[in-house]
Amino acid sequence: MRKSAELRKAEIVAAVLDLADRIGPDRVTTGAAAAAVGVSQAALFRHFPTKAAMWLAVADHVAGELAIAWQRAMTGTDGPIDRVTALVGAQLGQIVSTPALPMLLFSRELNVGNEDLRAAFRGLLMKFQGLIVAELARGQAAGSLRREVAPEDAAVLLTSLVQGMAIRWSLGARNFSLIEEGTRLLDVQLRLLAAKED
Repeated sequence: MRKSAELRKAEIVAAVLDLADRIGPDRVTTGAAAAAVGVSQAALFRHFPTKAAMWLAVADHVAGELAIAWQRAMTGTDGPIDRVTALVGAQLGQIVSTPALPMLLFSRELNVGNEDLRAAFRGLLMKFQGLIVAELARGQAAGSLRREVAPEDAAVLLTSLVQGMAIRWSLGARNFSLIEEGTRLLDVQLRLLAAKED
């Protein structure tokens, strides 16, 4: 039985992410992706006419998964500090379930080879940071966070924590719990940002 075009595209995207994790994003070729799925390169090109289009489909998939995780984090919690914690936890969880993400951010494919891919990932990072900024501002308005630190600056610190932890996890052969360690260090940063009690 032939697979639908959408199912085949999803298989190719999953294969690209798996290959990016195993061999690195810059070594992923359309031929390797086709072989991983068990189709010819010509068949792959019927779904994605260029390598750039294939990578954009990967970015769209990642964006969709992140959006779902962020939405769950926001709806499942009350209060701005809990929402920040849930958002960061969701982001770390997505990195664990898609371990190629940290490597993608520093790949030649992203930074040199594909301007559209770079813009897509930059947009994702800015959207995540924007969600954090909004919750930090709510926390300041409620009096639970220090007002002398701009929410935008605090959000950069928190998103940098996520990125730094993800890189450390990737380079360290994933030998610690990214979610547990990231949540622990997030708690440290949030305590530093907390409003002083009178």
